[in-house]
Amino acid sequence: MKNTAEVIIIGGGIIGCATAYYLAKMGIEVIVLEGSDHIGNGGSSRNGGGVRQSGRDVRELPLVMYGIKNLWPNLSEELEVDCEYHQDGNLRLGKNDKHKAILTKLADNARGVGLDVRMIDGDEVREINPYLSDEVTCASWCPTDGHANPLTTTLGYYKMARRLGVTFISGEQVKELRVMRGRIRQVITPNNVYEGENVLVAAGLDSREVLTSVGIDIPMTNSLLECLVTEAQPHMFDQMLGTAEADFYGHQTKHGSFVFGGSSGLERYNKDNGTPINSSKTAPCICRGIMKYFPDLADAKIVRTWAGWMDASSDGVPSLGTIDEIPGLYVACAFNGHGFGIAPAVGEQLAKLIVTGKTDIDLSELHYDRYKAKI
Repeated sequence: MKNTAEVIIIGGGIIGCATAYYLAKMGIEVIVLEGSDHIGNGGSSRNGGGVRQSGRDVRELPLVMYGIKNLWPNLSEELEVDCEYHQDGNLRLGKNDKHKAILTKLADNARGVGLDVRMIDGDEVREINPYLSDEVTCASWCPTDGHANPLTTTLGYYKMARRLGVTFISGEQVKELRVMRGRIRQVITPNNVYEGENVLVAAGLDSREVLTSVGIDIPMTNSLLECLVTEAQPHMFDQMLGTAEADFYGHQTKHGSFVFGGSSGLERYNKDNGTPINSSKTAPCICRGIMKYFPDLADAKIVRTWAGWMDASSDGVPSLGTIDEIPGLYVACAFNGHGFGIAPAVGEQLAKLIVTGKTDIDLSELHYDRYKAKI
């Protein structure tokens, strides 16, 4: 088995697969190590599929705006798989003055960095989506947002990366990194030692433990999010939906089913023994909220539910880029449940950073060193 490459990527989710693909397009030899038995087994296969700019922290907006303008529109053709990408806008819904204040602040901040997003009242909301109830009194509207299929998109990056020569090894849980002569050099698993000039840690929540082995600690905690999918319904709307307080989000898929995600606020009490397992409380909680927004879905049957860990950072945005203390070490983690939509831009820009030392988008505000004590 091959165990040396120019770049070793730890994590076979969409971030790892996308970065591997863009590196391989640049002629770089890559090995991807996935700790589980399945590619995309973490958040990449357990999210709601949002490809959105609205509602994000302004520090990550330039990156996701770049991806939506330059990468997402042609991604299905490039990856030779139907990513089911729809760019039909995003309504973030509100019902009261508190919600309006939250949405207005987010919209004002986003416009400050050039995003086309505006506040609309309940009547205009229902002009865009007539299925919404009269309880909705306001929303932010971003016409360039959308949604896609996380499973097919991740599979597309994986398939094309393999076609370009990337080696993927699943069931290889990384236990340790090693520095030699002042640079990152080795990646240690229970059965093997891998060597590379550059190492990217993109293993979601597990990134923290891996990085700790070389004295780097990125503050992250786990948070359980849950999703549900309904039986297929007649076509109703194509927008991505969310709410001011993020109690649920979702969209109607190409096949007619609805995918909705959210939380009950009781996940911390779930006796899951550390596995991403559903709670019997959450789906009913999400559905009660949905029915207040969409009365026409009251009789829709739930086909299945699932859960997944979110790697939540202490300040709400990911850590991306170099680890300056250890030349050759790079990181992409703590995406706070926002990783899918931003993944193509992250993968492309990290590949450029690793190969050329430069990026098209300034990543400095997402750099790991923001956690260092200021003297």
